[in-house]
Amino acid sequence: MNRETVVTEALDLLNDVGLEAVSTRRLAKRLGVEQPSLYYHFRTKKDLLAAMAEAAMAPHANAPLPSPEDDWRAWFLENFRSFRRTLLMRRDGARLHAGTTPTGDLDRIRRKMAFLVSSGVPEREAQMAMLAAGRYTVGCVLEEQADTDSPDGEDLPDDFPVLDHEAAFEAGLALILSGLEQHTAAFGPASVASSPI
Repeated sequence: MNRETVVTEALDLLNDVGLEAVSTRRLAKRLGVEQPSLYYHFRTKKDLLAAMAEAAMAPHANAPLPSPEDDWRAWFLENFRSFRRTLLMRRDGARLHAGTTPTGDLDRIRRKMAFLVSSGVPEREAQMAMLAAGRYTVGCVLEEQADTDSPDGEDLPDDFPVLDHEAAFEAGLALILSGLEQHTAAFGPASVASSPI
């Protein structure tokens, strides 16, 4: 048993029982080991959850970085679509991810920011838009995954509108992009030249 095996099994447990029911006791039983042996790899449950969150984000974390010739608007949209898809791959994926610090992803984040700035987006606006769109994406997926946990909306009135989660996500993401485009146009290239990135 190694660290990778523990994380893989923990993610399978997450898919089976949901985040609330994930425990080191259950994981140890699933692995066929005594609970204390897990502490060799993870000192606390929080450490385990952080490793699970990092592993769960692998599809998005391994997506190609933007190229200088890419259109920044199209890239911005696809970046957060990829983030959403990855969160949706796991049961409670958004809850698992929420509150984590992407320490292993800092170089990629810097490169994404540098791409936006070199494309003409002012640094401060790029930072705020990336933060806002990231939190927006997590919030959307939290709602979507909570919605799928409820039994077909059986307590809702018959005429209650059914939400198309993907369409709603796309509409909100487009609004964030639109705001970023307006700020970029207002600030112009002068603010980009002073950027330290």
